[in-house]
Amino acid sequence: MKAVIWTKYGPPDVLQLREVDQPIPKDNEVLVKVYATTVIAGDCELRNLKVPSLYRIPIRLFLGLSNPKRITILGQELAGEIEAIGKGVTRFKKGDQVFAPTLFRLGAYAEYVSLPETYLVLKPTNMTYEETTTIPTGGIYGLHLLRQADVQSGQTVLIIGAGGSIGTYAVQIAKSWGAYITAVDSPGKLELLHSIGADHVIDYTKEDYTRSGATYDAIIDVVGKSSFSGCVRLLKPNGHYVLGNPGLSAMLRAGWTTLTTNKKIIYGTANYRAEDYAFLLKLIESGKLKPVIDRRYPLEQIAEAHRYVDSGQKKGNVVITVGQNT
Repeated sequence: MKAVIWTKYGPPDVLQLREVDQPIPKDNEVLVKVYATTVIAGDCELRNLKVPSLYRIPIRLFLGLSNPKRITILGQELAGEIEAIGKGVTRFKKGDQVFAPTLFRLGAYAEYVSLPETYLVLKPTNMTYEETTTIPTGGIYGLHLLRQADVQSGQTVLIIGAGGSIGTYAVQIAKSWGAYITAVDSPGKLELLHSIGADHVIDYTKEDYTRSGATYDAIIDVVGKSSFSGCVRLLKPNGHYVLGNPGLSAMLRAGWTTLTTNKKIIYGTANYRAEDYAFLLKLIESGKLKPVIDRRYPLEQIAEAHRYVDSGQKKGNVVITVGQNT
């Protein structure tokens, strides 16, 4: 099968399309023929190891100290069709259309992936593979961050880094809950953010949102680049500041601030629960939530897709099409 192999930490050109052996599913696994995957910021951070220093050593220990060795195929989410099942699989059958996160296995930049059946969700019939593959990261994490912030109808919410995979989902979900949303991102994304429900947008290259005088019930920093002290000042009493990608300093300050003030600073990873997928799919079916796809690239052009994501221009999701699909 074709797969994009990653054998060095570095720029996009370290990704090479090669022929590799097709995986064989274990008893509890299914073999998925991949039709679509994505390039998210997390893929690029792993590729070049530009991650918060807190995670750099653990990631090297997990993947390989000098070069990635334990896992050599990136890709964190996929949509496709089940090609084969292990003898212990009970929830799915050959031919089922599914989507899934790959979690710590990675591996979605390939024509076939073997995953435990517990990872998989049936693809809704009214969505394309390209749309569905964006749900595990953007949808689940966007929902998770909003729930951590305890967002309620009528509240004011500031979303920093709102124009990416997670942010575009978070804006739409918060809007469906009746929140008033201020979205922060670069100038090329502001029109999109207005179109998907943001009530107010801020171009961070021209305006310091921490000095606007506004206050918020909830602040969500998707990308981990906000001013910690500035955002704490913007919080209303009993407000929530959620850190989507915190460094060590922010994590330490979060605990102290939560203990010593009436403001809650929260971080943590999302869980992939069946009820969360069902919630998102119901919103999509109702028309209140729509996956945002900026660009599509074939698997053969994945290095170019990584270069585009590295540029910071990505609006919503960048999708990689794999094989033939409908």
